[in-house]
Amino acid sequence: MVREPFYKAHWRDIDPERMSAYKGGFRWDDATEALYEPAGVSVGQKVAEFGCGPGKIAVELANRVGKDGHVHAIDINLEFLAFAEQNAAEAGVSERLSTHQSDGVALPLADGLLDLVTARNTIMYVDDPVQTLREFRRVLRPGGLAHAIDGDWYMMVAEPVEHDTWRAFVKAASHACRNSDMGRKLYRTFLDAGFEDIQVSIIANADVNGRLLGMVRNMGKYAHESGLLDGTKINNVVKQVEQALASGSYMLVSPQFIVTGRNPA
Repeated sequence: MVREPFYKAHWRDIDPERMSAYKGGFRWDDATEALYEPAGVSVGQKVAEFGCGPGKIAVELANRVGKDGHVHAIDINLEFLAFAEQNAAEAGVSERLSTHQSDGVALPLADGLLDLVTARNTIMYVDDPVQTLREFRRVLRPGGLAHAIDGDWYMMVAEPVEHDTWRAFVKAASHACRNSDMGRKLYRTFLDAGFEDIQVSIIANADVNGRLLGMVRNMGKYAHESGLLDGTKINNVVKQVEQALASGSYMLVSPQFIVTGRNPA
């Protein structure tokens, strides 16, 4: 049996501590609104969210497409899909939301079904980003829109961690992603997949309240698992960030690249 790469396996099988954090996160707020504005979600659309997590964004999308629209929530993790169904039921939108398991190699949807496919911080985990975006094209109607949001770990700022130290930390943690610098590669990936009218924007809000501290701690775990960096150095990075938050000198910036492309008519 061929063993799945870590960047895929750690999303298919999520430990309880991480799952608890994910279940309570992913809320729709003003920052989320800005990330999804370029997608132009509207009433009556048929939409897929690739990498739906616990489904909170998918539920909001279901509210926005209305009773004549439909949302397909897609994820590699079956527990996430169960949460998505539960959240949809609680929000009263079960009839307009369907769940599907997929890792992005092939989407379980018919050709030309959708008006919009959206993906947030998930393209960095797929085996072949161009092939996944070609799958987006396949399930989109002519003129349909693909919308992707992705980060770039090497472009993150973690004050007060020194630049070279942060880069070594990121390099050690990067086996958790297929492409930890996917953000900067999204534009080229959309081009290679055959999209037209490609638009790019970047949002880089500064976190000074510890909102992204959990991400740094997860990266620390990934760095330990890789064995590429001395454990003491890894712990020192996480400790430095935690101490900065406690002292009020913490700032973390994680740029989000937002790319949209239209499926040729």
